[in-house]
Amino acid sequence: MAEKELSTEEAKPWFIDLDWFHRNGRSVSPLLRGCLCAKCRQQLSAGEKEASETELLTTIADCCCHTPGFITGQQPVLESIFRLFLANRNQPLSLEELGEQLSERRGGDAYRTLEEILLRLLKNDRYYGLRPAPD
Repeated sequence: MAEKELSTEEAKPWFIDLDWFHRNGRSVSPLLRGCLCAKCRQQLSAGEKEASETELLTTIADCCCHTPGFITGQQPVLESIFRLFLANRNQPLSLEELGEQLSERRGGDAYRTLEEILLRLLKNDRYYGLRPAPD
């Protein structure tokens, strides 16, 4: 029976729940700014107004995610997951898709991208707003 529950849970796609940050009195902007490439960080800091979450998300997906080192095997796995969702414009991904893309981008990191490990990490996330996508 436990295997069936795990299979149902594994089938759920995941994403960054931006509303989770607001519900928990947090801002996602500092996390997003930390993912900017040097060029975009400089351009945005030169602006007169603070960049919105939407502008940061778009900038990361259009430019920063294509720079070398955006996702590496040296980063914590949850940081890599967060960045992968940013690169994918926060489109929900299944554990299988997440594992495949992470393994590829982290240089074949097969162990840390196993579905069981990803599920455990995602379920225990209290920092990046990673949640199952609504049905």
